[in-house]
Amino acid sequence: MRYMKYTLLLLLFSPLFIFSQETLYETLVHDGLTREYVIHIPPGYNADTPVPLMFSLHGYTSNNDFNLLYTGFNSIADTANFIVVYPLGTTYLGATHWNVGGFTAGSPIDDVGFLETLIDEVSSNYSINPDRVYSTGMSNGGYMSFLLACQISSKIAAIASVTGSMTPLTYNECDPDHPTPVLQIHGTTDGTVPYEGGAGWSESIPDVLDYWINHNNCDTEATVTPFEDIDSSDGSTAEHYLWNSGDNGVTTEHIKVTGGGHDWPGAWGNMDINASIEVWKFFMRFDINGNLDSSVNEVVEIDHERTLLKVVDILGRETREVKNQMLFYIFSDGTTEKIFFTE
Repeated sequence: MRYMKYTLLLLLFSPLFIFSQETLYETLVHDGLTREYVIHIPPGYNADTPVPLMFSLHGYTSNNDFNLLYTGFNSIADTANFIVVYPLGTTYLGATHWNVGGFTAGSPIDDVGFLETLIDEVSSNYSINPDRVYSTGMSNGGYMSFLLACQISSKIAAIASVTGSMTPLTYNECDPDHPTPVLQIHGTTDGTVPYEGGAGWSESIPDVLDYWINHNNCDTEATVTPFEDIDSSDGSTAEHYLWNSGDNGVTTEHIKVTGGGHDWPGAWGNMDINASIEVWKFFMRFDINGNLDSSVNEVVEIDHERTLLKVVDILGRETREVKNQMLFYIFSDGTTEKIFFTE
């Protein structure tokens, strides 16, 4: 059910360039509840050519508008030509959440069912490649992405978690029916979702990685590659762990941010990497059948140096609210994007 529609007009002042695409605010009724989501359609979308679909899931107490802002996935989708959807969780005990069990135990919400239905809803309205449906998320959204890979793996090609993990319930009952590429991005000093786990509610990151290494039948020894420490002021460094040679050519991967906290690298926290870029670079290599042939992999040129610094309204006040107003996105390379949301 559609209750409002926004057209997003993006004007780049430096350099001068104009193009348009659609960002739509939509609803879907599931289990008697009206659920909200934002969907971004890239300017290159053509209904004759099925495109990938990616979920980006917000964290606990957060929302999809803020997730849209800090991830910057819209600009990546515009370049790589995929549809990105930002669903909104429901409120339980005063906090927006995804029901993954563990720390959300007691919630009556069937979020797996909602997101599975949302895949079908988007696929009925747009030309989606069913073999290329991905999920990523921060914190609680990362937990939810793991739950999707465990419970509706027939519809999920690959997942990436940023500062999330698996609850013991998800871990113990996980039953994916195909090798599933997994990327875990996590800081070693995360004070919200501890790297070494939380007794009774969160598995350790090494245990989560071991699960997927074993499930995917990957090499047991990782290839480790450090990222350049391009920002020594952020107090952290990053290195990439690759467990290769899984069934169907899938991999299990980890970006370990030593000294990193509960952050979305590239937006805040570690600035040596851009988590959003790393997530898409990972997803673009796989479909539900495994590793894509190199001739199929699209080449995506993304400015690694350009990161979002802040979003301000017309009065210069920093804001997270995006509806019904003009906003200015200020980036690290000195460019500014003026965005109008019009109903």
